[in-house]
Amino acid sequence: MSFLLNAWYVAAFSHEVRSGTPFTRTLLGRPVVMYRDAEQRAIALDDRCPHRFAPLSQGRIVDGVLECPYHGLRFGANGQCVHNPHGDGRVPAGAKVRTYPTLERYGAIWFWPGDPLRADEALLPSFPFVDTATNFTHDGYLHTRAHYQLSADNLLDLSHFQFLHPDTLGSEAIARGDVQSGSLGDIVWVRRSAYDEALQPFVAQGFGIAPGTRVDRWMDVRWTPPGLLSIVVGVTAAGMPREAGLIAPSAHWLTPETERTTHYFFAFGLPNEMGEAAHELVRYAVEGLMKPFECEDLPMLEAQQKNLGDNDFWAMQPALLPIDAGAIRARRVMERLIAAERTGDETPARTIAITPVADASREVA
Repeated sequence: MSFLLNAWYVAAFSHEVRSGTPFTRTLLGRPVVMYRDAEQRAIALDDRCPHRFAPLSQGRIVDGVLECPYHGLRFGANGQCVHNPHGDGRVPAGAKVRTYPTLERYGAIWFWPGDPLRADEALLPSFPFVDTATNFTHDGYLHTRAHYQLSADNLLDLSHFQFLHPDTLGSEAIARGDVQSGSLGDIVWVRRSAYDEALQPFVAQGFGIAPGTRVDRWMDVRWTPPGLLSIVVGVTAAGMPREAGLIAPSAHWLTPETERTTHYFFAFGLPNEMGEAAHELVRYAVEGLMKPFECEDLPMLEAQQKNLGDNDFWAMQPALLPIDAGAIRARRVMERLIAAERTGDETPARTIAITPVADASREVA
């Protein structure tokens, strides 16, 4: 399978992995079991006992270690068997499960499927607006029967709003507006602006704007490999500068399940100092966006994947438009990084800090 391995991926939201209960999910084609040890650290291992290959996720947590449901072998946080209940209790040398480096940040558990010696926390991009210590956050999850890069294409090209989301997110002003794209190291950015538009009622309500008010809207998207995106949507009264407007930042994290299916994690956040209003706004944003995501984006992505089948994207000879520039940049970055990883000629991807300010066009390396 063609995945970038030396990178951080979201394995689960923090609240999905509860104390005392194993949790399993297929990530990059491999079944992974997660649990919390006695110190409540998130542990990730291959979901396969080395004895008879039983799924460890069907077992139980005993004294902070994972017990196999088949013969009762227990495995610690380093994957080593720490208890054999049979015979003299000796542990065979091969009784060890592969473990994965993890870290817990932004309300999510991240795992590193590649070389554990290269798992550097500094390579995780910054998403401060969903830092649960300083923000009210709300998250959502969708399972997509499509390649993860199709989902990235979709998020990097928001020109589809007018056509795929005519009654929820879109307007004719989006297609008429300005669009720019570029890159900074391995980071790809797309900036789209729409002018003098009346927002759809759902969007207007989210920003606390009276229906029919004429506004300027901007949508700034930043993509970091392997599939970590931020989208900052802002509005201001028509003709006014961005600094006078309101913004709604969101995080979108794509983790391949298989070559043709994707885990799509997303989250919104607003500062705690906004009080209860922030809590209600982020809940409204996530719950409201589930409808267009689930009822409009997902069917389209899955229909695209059905047409693509197992064919290579470029082998299908796509007819490219200027609006595809950001998505194509991201695909080229991924192709280069995966090829370099296979040959051993790797350089770490540059990361970027995402600062949700009104002037979201500023780059921070």
